[in-house]
Amino acid sequence: MAPIAVGEPLPDGTLAYFDEQDQLQQVSVHSLAAGKKVILFGLDELKSKGVDKILCTSNKSVKFLADGSAKYTHALGLELDLSEKGLGTRSRRFALLVDDLKVKAVNVEFGGDFTDSGADDILKSL
Repeated sequence: MAPIAVGEPLPDGTLAYFDEQDQLQQVSVHSLAAGKKVILFGLDELKSKGVDKILCTSNKSVKFLADGSAKYTHALGLELDLSEKGLGTRSRRFALLVDDLKVKAVNVEFGGDFTDSGADDILKSL
């Protein structure tokens, strides 16, 4: 499957997160992004590079979502098969700028370097 491209609608999918009471909740991507400008990013490849934790400081505008089965990653066409390393299917590192469910920018890492999907790169798209 080809990766999602600029101008395409953001596919809907169900992802998971832990609420304030540490209860696992399910949420549709469209319910979070409809009528809003959002940045969606994937980091799973960092785990394969030896990163133990990803720490984020932010105001309350960040929502952490899990795609444990990689279904949504597949819908975006941004999967990375690391089965031969014993890691299964992961998400490529990416950043999408989405405005009211329409993809405005796609920054995806296809090599080993992190040169296209960082905060500086997506900020240029705003």
